[in-house]
Amino acid sequence: MSGPGVALQVLRPGALTTVQDLGRPGYAHLGVPRSGALDTGAHRLANRLLGNPPEAAALETTLDGVSLRALAPVVIAVTGAPCAVRASGHPVPWGAPVRLRAGVEVDIGRAESGLRSYVAVRGGFAVPPVLGSRSTDLLSGLGPAALSAGVVLPVGTPGPDPVHGVDAPAAPGPPRELVLPLRLGPRADWFTPASIAGLWRSHYRVSAASNRIGLRTEGPELARARTGELPSEGMVLGAVQVPPDGRPVVFLADHPVTGGYPVIGVVPRGPALDAAAQSRPGSGLRFTPAGAGVG
Repeated sequence: MSGPGVALQVLRPGALTTVQDLGRPGYAHLGVPRSGALDTGAHRLANRLLGNPPEAAALETTLDGVSLRALAPVVIAVTGAPCAVRASGHPVPWGAPVRLRAGVEVDIGRAESGLRSYVAVRGGFAVPPVLGSRSTDLLSGLGPAALSAGVVLPVGTPGPDPVHGVDAPAAPGPPRELVLPLRLGPRADWFTPASIAGLWRSHYRVSAASNRIGLRTEGPELARARTGELPSEGMVLGAVQVPPDGRPVVFLADHPVTGGYPVIGVVPRGPALDAAAQSRPGSGLRFTPAGAGVG
């Protein structure tokens, strides 16, 4: 059951756990990013397992999970980065609905591979929406604050769809090299032809400075064909901006809506950006030309 008076209390917030839905599109003209879940596939799957609509708010954890106490009977599901899930100290399934009685403490453990796990509850987390979304935006500060111990998270009323049961894929294994398809433009002409040709041959690593705003890279510098800076222009999800150090930055969900560094290309929305959300610092990364059919 869920609905009025149903809630979960945060016992251990983990390194960074935020509430995320599918974001708040349509406000870039006001300087507000879309935000939302970084791994949208994992977020949608967690909701589908529980019969929630795709846009229902869930929790996004970072590396070391979260612990919660059910204040009333609820049904949860954990997807994304595979991890141990325990209820009152006993193992329960990852990637499947789990029913919790009132008072039960559930611990979502450290990611065994990948970086971010998603914890959905039947009915969705019903924190107050801001501009139509319940997402935490770390850049603008909109939405609920990152979780802290003692916070009580209300649960919404479930919709008409039933709990679907197990339709999650097997837990993914250790991540392989991250391969990001890249469509060149709009400012590829700011870089030398040799630099662009070298981009396809270069191997990068995910930087520890990466966050929900952008995936930063360590590796070869891209050489400019033009000096100076651009006037600020619009930025989109997946834009690959090149700051003065010459190392590409892939913009993720909390990215700024404008920027003055040249964008060499864009990674199309889809599985590649979901994989970027699960890539740990030190993981290998390379760019490859995006095919005409990628979108």
